[in-house]
Amino acid sequence: MANNPSSTVLKAVPNAGDDTIARLLMRNAREYGNDIAMREKDRGIWREVTWSAYAEEVLRCAAGFMALGVKPGDAVIILGDNRVRLYAGMTAMSMLRAYAMPAYPGATLDELKHFFGEAHVVAALVEDQEQVDKILELRDAGTSVASIVYDEARGLNLYDAPGLQSWESLVEAGAKRLSADPDLRRHLIEESKPEDPAVFMHSSGTTGKPKGIVLSQKNVLSGARNAHAGGAFEYGEEILAYLPMAWVGDFALTVASAIAFRFTVSVPERQETVQRDLREIAPSLYLAAPRSWDHMLTAIQVGMENSTPLKKWLYHFFMDRAVEAERRKLNGLSGGPFERLGRLVGEKLIFGPIKDQFGLIHLKRAFTGGEAIGEDTFIFYRALGIKLRQLYGQTENSAFNAIQAPGEVKLHTVGKPLPGVEVKIADDGEILMKADSVFKGYFKNEAASAEALQDGWLHSGDAGYLEDDGHLVVLGRVSEVVFTKSGERYVPNYIENRLKFSPYIKDAAVVGAGRDELTAMICIDAEAVGHWAEVNGVPYVSYADLSQRPEVAELVKEAFVRVNKAVTEGLQLHRYVSLHKEFDPDDGEITRTRKLRRKVVEERYGQVIEALYNGSADIHVKAVVTYETGETGAVERTLLIREI
Repeated sequence: MANNPSSTVLKAVPNAGDDTIARLLMRNAREYGNDIAMREKDRGIWREVTWSAYAEEVLRCAAGFMALGVKPGDAVIILGDNRVRLYAGMTAMSMLRAYAMPAYPGATLDELKHFFGEAHVVAALVEDQEQVDKILELRDAGTSVASIVYDEARGLNLYDAPGLQSWESLVEAGAKRLSADPDLRRHLIEESKPEDPAVFMHSSGTTGKPKGIVLSQKNVLSGARNAHAGGAFEYGEEILAYLPMAWVGDFALTVASAIAFRFTVSVPERQETVQRDLREIAPSLYLAAPRSWDHMLTAIQVGMENSTPLKKWLYHFFMDRAVEAERRKLNGLSGGPFERLGRLVGEKLIFGPIKDQFGLIHLKRAFTGGEAIGEDTFIFYRALGIKLRQLYGQTENSAFNAIQAPGEVKLHTVGKPLPGVEVKIADDGEILMKADSVFKGYFKNEAASAEALQDGWLHSGDAGYLEDDGHLVVLGRVSEVVFTKSGERYVPNYIENRLKFSPYIKDAAVVGAGRDELTAMICIDAEAVGHWAEVNGVPYVSYADLSQRPEVAELVKEAFVRVNKAVTEGLQLHRYVSLHKEFDPDDGEITRTRKLRRKVVEERYGQVIEALYNGSADIHVKAVVTYETGETGAVERTLLIREI
């Protein structure tokens, strides 16, 4: 197929034959046994695990779960934050040809019930008491999970639930089983095949219940090899495992790529300590969503504003010039006179110390994905000397589809399709893909599978196009392509992402299908706006109060003005309302990966939307919110309608 605006093909990465996760793990243990595979911070101390020790722990875990009755085709739910033992458990399931089914630690009981209803879940591997309690509640509600294995014993000493045991007792039983059966070790290493399951993930569920996605070992290892061939990473990378375990990007990096390319994986002590642990580890590869890069940028800027006058002057002197040089390069020009001596001195005085403070000093490969990143944020990091790049991936394609090369960075593209990934654009603008990393279909859902997989091509559900040089541009979901009353075609998500380029806007919902003009509902970022209010002397008592302050309205209005300059006249935003609460996954308004559930939002805020169009100056709302305890409460507020 020719390399033109409608299609592109890159040479496929050679298939490694009969490679499986188990065989690659054992290769690492045999040939690199003393190298560090995993490390985990516990009570302030990094505890290291070599490849040989990690492989033995995985084998004992697999034998232990086999003793509990886990068979091929069974599912084991994995519930909790990032833990070495939970990763070992997921790896062990691939040896048993069972489904490792990770779930978000904040998943509600209703969400977990849906997962339990999909497959034959016979056991749960969980982090701590909180997650044990969830599984016990599900058991009381009628689920048939027989065994519950926990990592952290704190608070569980007095529990006597049937089938509840510690990780230590599981692997001890596994070790005894391995000793008693000399053939079992070989069986666990050799029995699984490339076509057997690696992990059971779920779609985001933006339009309904999440769909089950089983990725085979061939899928995830092919995806890892494609990414390696495309320059995403090298052998022996240092990474921090902080992304949600239920997100395909975490599995693709922390399990598949880490085992295939011998990464050293460091697990932070807690989610609250990620920034501190990141500084201690200083990884060579780091993947984060745009919002995470935004938060780090805010922290850097806040730190500089609180520093001495001399440091502030030096920071702005070198950073302003570095930013200008990066803007020039993105526009196809040279970096200018600053590139040589200015960057060298800036690295010593400003850029290097900042990177060291935030754990970025050894970063060679930095990525962002999931949604578009703001121009200012993107350019800032590249000015800092971090060659931030965008990538594009999906769960159905094992996380890796396209990536920007270090010297071919454009703000509006996600780079070229990876080696081994074939891409073409359908007549309706949908992005189609073909690769060994593509899944075989949604779990027990023939209708959805037939819609997603046609004639060997994965229908991504995303709208986009290929530029003449092969770069892929992603516009948004095909299902979200809508028209104004005048027939103007637009993708709400495309405009929403550009509103979220502002560090002060956390979420946005653009409205206007079938109407004369576009409007929006936004949720301010409590941390960024709260800090701005503190610095600028703006008083407030709550999120709801802060969201309606006139000073904040002027602050976020800048984002609307910038977006309106970038779109055609028919797609300009005319009014907006700042909501009294953030969109919340527990309220069903967004998914766990913060994707908007548009139908839910438009139904829930129907009165607000009508107020945006009927000339009202304000709207009084009463909303039900769900707290972490599961209890609900009501919030009442008068929201002001703002003109742009």
